[in-house]
Amino acid sequence: MSATPAEWVSAGSAGLSAVSLIGLAMAFVDADAEYFDPRPAVVRAVAAGRFDPLLIRVANARFDVREMAAETRAFLALSLRENAVTVAALLMLLTASEATR
Repeated sequence: MSATPAEWVSAGSAGLSAVSLIGLAMAFVDADAEYFDPRPAVVRAVAAGRFDPLLIRVANARFDVREMAAETRAFLALSLRENAVTVAALLMLLTASEATR
């Protein structure tokens, strides 16, 4: 025996009503602020070593970003110096060609 679409909708509506009533009841239950404090759970997880691989990756990524930023600054400084030397050389060539005419 198969259920009709109206029966499926009725069952879904009843289930949704039950879930909403449970949610509404949970909203009005007295709760201490310590129930919602994640710090003890995080401290236990860190002490157990669950976050060690993540912390290692973050530390390595932070080091890589700092190293990349330093290399970029050095490259830009060198690039700016090379561009300044090139511009000076071109200006000298342009002014020297006028003097030889």
